Amino acid sequence: MDPALAWQVEQACLNAWPSLRSALIGDWLLRFGDGVSRRINSANPLHSGITTIAPQLDVFDRLYRAHRLPLIVRVPSLLAGATQIHRELDQRGFGCEGEACTLYRDLVPESFAATAPEVTITSRADAEWLAAIARLQAQSPSHASVYARVVDAIALPAGFLALHRDGVIVATAYGVVSGDLLVVESVVVDAALRGQGLGRRLMQALFAWGISNGAKDVCLQVVADNKAGRALYASLGFDHELYRYNYRRSAQN
Repeated sequence: MDPALAWQVEQACLNAWPSLRSALIGDWLLRFGDGVSRRINSANPLHSGITTIAPQLDVFDRLYRAHRLPLIVRVPSLLAGATQIHRELDQRGFGCEGEACTLYRDLVPESFAATAPEVTITSRADAEWLAAIARLQAQSPSHASVYARVVDAIALPAGFLALHRDGVIVATAYGVVSGDLLVVESVVVDAALRGQGLGRRLMQALFAWGISNGAKDVCLQVVADNKAGRALYASLGFDHELYRYNYRRSAQN
């Protein structure tokens, strides 16, 4: 693993899924997103040299309690002190959940054709796109509201893709270009239409969009036991796993 590349990808992924509020405390970025998504409601390390979390835990806990949220610590395997941090969290009774993989590949321009006619791309998540992903993910009204605020907070160039069938959006995804990296997010396909190559066509269109916006490589994060997603990404050439991460949740919440 190239540590510099891994941390570049980590930063890009933070940019692509921003929190609604945040606080920098020591070597940690604390993110707050009104309880939707562990990634934007957790404490995240800012560099690989962190070897302990124990001295900060009480401070973190008080702040998350003030926001009426559980304390969740996200621990990437690329941390030099990951083993020690896990040990400290074990001693405090933190549970372990949500293992995820960070995947990476390069982008070769001639490998991806122009966007298919059934795919539309917008620079912002409009009402139709937001309604479609809310339906496809079965988001509750409160979840949908937070999701809309999160994607609206993206500061970097973004492309929101929708694949239509008979005038209805049946698959969504979005990408964010951070430096020369394309970050893939929110790949969702109508459950009734899976296995028909819709996700693959959408991803290829996203790659083409990323290349046209200066991206040379692409990365994404996927739950480790998401077999369908892992199979799709493997078929698209994501054969390089940079690192994994786990969430550690306080037993007191």
